Amino acid sequence: MASPFPEGFLWGGAMAANQCEGAWDADGKGPSTADMLTAGDRQTPRRFTRELEPGAYYPSHEAVDFYHRYKEDIALFGEMGFKVLRLSIAWTRLYPNGDELEPNRAGIEHYRRVFEECHKHGIQPLVTLSHYEMPYGLVKKWNGWADRRTIDCFVRYATTCFTEFKGLVKYWLTFNEINMLTLPFGGYIAGGIMPKSDRLFDPSLQETPEEASRRFQALHHQFVASARAVQIGHAIDPANRIGCMIAGFTVYPRTCAPEDVLLAQRLMRELNFFCGDVMVRGEYPSFARRMMEERGASITWEPGDAETLKAGTVDFYGLSYYSSNCVSADPEQYRNASPMNMLMGLPNPYLKTTDWGWTIDPLGLRYYLNEVY
Repeated sequence: MASPFPEGFLWGGAMAANQCEGAWDADGKGPSTADMLTAGDRQTPRRFTRELEPGAYYPSHEAVDFYHRYKEDIALFGEMGFKVLRLSIAWTRLYPNGDELEPNRAGIEHYRRVFEECHKHGIQPLVTLSHYEMPYGLVKKWNGWADRRTIDCFVRYATTCFTEFKGLVKYWLTFNEINMLTLPFGGYIAGGIMPKSDRLFDPSLQETPEEASRRFQALHHQFVASARAVQIGHAIDPANRIGCMIAGFTVYPRTCAPEDVLLAQRLMRELNFFCGDVMVRGEYPSFARRMMEERGASITWEPGDAETLKAGTVDFYGLSYYSSNCVSADPEQYRNASPMNMLMGLPNPYLKTTDWGWTIDPLGLRYYLNEVY
């Protein structure tokens, strides 16, 4: 039997700074990793360029110009009945290179106006602190999250946000889809680690143990940074509710062969539960060591990291869900598979797909939520 949404349910929409704001170098903003990404299509992969190329199209530079049109856009959201709007702050609007000691006031005042405009229309802002757009300056200087010093830069930025927007923002997310760093290409997408190829999602690239170690080290640094930010956010305003954000991968076995079932179970753990466990429970799950050892990866913990993770657990679990995937332990199954289903890419004969090859699977969300719960 259908049940109504509970009292206080927040129904709304979502966007990210690098996907919608434009004005990529306006009012003191510095370049982010997203600003160095060219456009792509089904035939042309997006490229990461270390310098801006004349004539290349960088979608984040103009986007839909939300930076200048936020009032009319938010008014439209209000007409649609939004009660919440998930959006992100561009780190480089506040700290152009990432390592400054004082923030850019123009960036702070811009977001203050955006959040005030949301409240005028009865919309609660749900703010992501880092959504795939870390300062390019930190990538060039320290290789981004691979270097522990980036933690302090993020914590300074997060502290500024919690302080400046106290009373305007109650709901926060620290990192968007932090679990993307469990995937080889995630070293760039979520961590800002300089890729060795300008072709993102290139399946021909093989990761070395050293690269896997750097990626998991970067993820560990993000865990610590998030936990420290959660503690600071609660201290600045006890009313703050700070969550994690997980890219929800619903994984089915392609057949009922035990090998396929075990593979699907393992991927559900590694892709979804690993990062969720660290951020919700405050400790690495039991399978984490084996997961890294199988990739030849090892990471360094500093004294106090375990205590920080335990003290900085999140208030709520956030997730994104787009599609589901089938997997097989038989490599022959992948020989003629479409590359368009993003990650694993085996077709599900029981589901329809979009033009991009992504399965349309509403029940996959129910399955995911049951498993996580």
